[in-house]
Amino acid sequence: MTSPSLSTEQRIQITEANCPRNSMAEDVEKGLTNNPKVLYPKYLYDDRGSELFTEICALPEYYQTRTERRILKACSMSIAENYRPTTLVEYGAGAAKKTHQLLDAMREVGTLRNYVPIDVSSDFLQESAMRLAERYPRLTIHGLTGDFLEQIDLPYPDEPRLIAFLGSTIGNLTDDEADIFLHQITSQMNTGDLFLLGTDLVKDVAVLEAAYNDSQGVTEKFNKNILGVINRELNADFTPHTFHHHAFYNPVERQIEIHLVSKEKQSFRIEAIDLTVEFEKGESVRTEISCKYTKRRIMKLLRQSGLTLLDWCTDPRQYFALSLSRLSSGNVS
Repeated sequence: MTSPSLSTEQRIQITEANCPRNSMAEDVEKGLTNNPKVLYPKYLYDDRGSELFTEICALPEYYQTRTERRILKACSMSIAENYRPTTLVEYGAGAAKKTHQLLDAMREVGTLRNYVPIDVSSDFLQESAMRLAERYPRLTIHGLTGDFLEQIDLPYPDEPRLIAFLGSTIGNLTDDEADIFLHQITSQMNTGDLFLLGTDLVKDVAVLEAAYNDSQGVTEKFNKNILGVINRELNADFTPHTFHHHAFYNPVERQIEIHLVSKEKQSFRIEAIDLTVEFEKGESVRTEISCKYTKRRIMKLLRQSGLTLLDWCTDPRQYFALSLSRLSSGNVS
């Protein structure tokens, strides 16, 4: 365990795992020349986008965060006691507000040593790392900035790690993308590692759609923020106010789809990729999906990635689930 004599700054390290902006120009060009137009949700999460998403998590309509937090509160101690991980790795850590449940449980059973938050925003990582270092004076924090869809080498391979991917962020991926991502994780797991996955479940359409069309308009600001990111990073001239936010449930694909819909016929210039983008009135660009799951669908994803389900925790309304898994015996080297 880390010596308490080390200062807060000495216990924090933030390094770049990969460069998430390297492919932005290519991604934007590919997406906006596609028919229908699409943008990639990872570009929603610059510093401003991360701040807005933190606001979304506190909205009354957005049940996911508080429901997952309650499930974590109920199951974290059992995980810490039964499996005794010393290192928590968290993909898409953000402000790391739900992380306290797991870190508190690991500290209480006396195993807590390291925390590895992974996020695209270095500022968010630094701010949350400072808060956590003060709350856990013996904790070493090694933050990694980067795109989790690209390969990230995880530290502490000889420690028993709890690798968490919470918030149903996996729902932003198609099943094929999720399969690739999960295989990247399992390729680095050892016999002592666990994988904790948070997933939003299929439920009443009205509840789902309200969560992505909040009455305060925060989700709309978050959605339009992607245009500001493109303007800044690729020297474009999008005008966010000429689009409106539209989110709806697609029952065939069992996913929420989030779009920006053009209010008028208009065109925009993206200088960095020498591209002019035309929009007809009513034409949309899809900025995000959020898949909703059944237990069967989750078990299929885990099984295909070489994982075996150990535990399934959900809430009384069956709104959200946490699945705990480990490497299947046939995948242990």
